[in-house]
Amino acid sequence: QVQLVESGGGLVQPGGSLRLSCTASTIVFDLYAMGWYRQAPGEQRELVAIISKDGDTNYADSVKGRFTISRDNAKSTMYLQMNSLKSEDTAVYYCALEPALRSNPYTRVHEYTYWGQGTQVTVSS
Repeated sequence: QVQLVESGGGLVQPGGSLRLSCTASTIVFDLYAMGWYRQAPGEQRELVAIISKDGDTNYADSVKGRFTISRDNAKSTMYLQMNSLKSEDTAVYYCALEPALRSNPYTRVHEYTYWGQGTQVTVSS
């Protein structure tokens, strides 16, 4: 059973930065596609950024140019560097992982089997 452990959330002022981490309990980490999603109160879970097993990335328009997704296969860890944070970025952030059995990117929530417990990010002055 794959387990994902997230860390790095917290309270930050607008314009500030945070880095989220997601570590997986699997030794075949480099065979998985991964993504970051977020969910604000009363809203549906939405895609933030995804990264393929080969390192290809995609971002939601709302975070392009501000957020960077990356992965370190040797550490079985994925990161989300978040800069220039805005109040509308406030949400619970979840990491997701799925065996990469196809070349098309995994973008939809239901396509991911494994999820982290979520970490709260609050952007407020």
